[in-house]
Amino acid sequence: MRWRRWRKRFAARQKKHRGRGMAGDIDREGVEKAYGRWAPIYDLVFGKVFDQGRQSTIAEADRIGGRVLDVGVGTGLSLSEYARTTKLCGVDISEPMLRRALKRVRALGLSNVETLAVMDAKHLAFPDSFFDAVVAQYVITAVPDPEATLDDFIRVLKPGGELILVNHIGAESGPRRIFELAFAPLARRLGWRPEFPWERLTNWAAKHGGVSLAERRPMPPMGHFSLIRFRKS
Repeated sequence: MRWRRWRKRFAARQKKHRGRGMAGDIDREGVEKAYGRWAPIYDLVFGKVFDQGRQSTIAEADRIGGRVLDVGVGTGLSLSEYARTTKLCGVDISEPMLRRALKRVRALGLSNVETLAVMDAKHLAFPDSFFDAVVAQYVITAVPDPEATLDDFIRVLKPGGELILVNHIGAESGPRRIFELAFAPLARRLGWRPEFPWERLTNWAAKHGGVSLAERRPMPPMGHFSLIRFRKS
């Protein structure tokens, strides 16, 4: 009986999402407030959980080298782990997060960090073809318009450069899919959407053109996250 009830809720949520779409289901103000609240405890709560995904994206960015944009840099947890030869620009929507990142940069003497700025990921204040790599860790499920945000990531990326994402990818079916949809309203208040399907990324790449999928690699915990690399033509 319990499984039937979950199935009915799942079907109702699917219908609701089909009717309204997903692009406007998170708003900028809500995300900004949510991550402002997370700022004092973010490293403690998420530091170890996301460590392998973070290390893997940094390794890929350092392999490319040059100038790297780290979108959603947060408290700057990743900044000291990049090679000192990699030039870094970090942006985030949350000013409280960035204040902590700035303190970290100053305390550790990270001279390779060129810029830290409050910025909307969808409207990056950088010129076209400026970066050798764009890194976005756990960002795409936390922005109001993922596809337009990805478009701007590619805009600021040099031809031949790579967009390196690590993110939760929603289940396509089964109990985990049902749980993700049931959890979605609470997750949005916390600042992200848990039911983000892989199909949204593949559809975006096909529609955008000029980008190709270089890699999709499962990441812990439990393979529910993926490291994803797109290369700009």
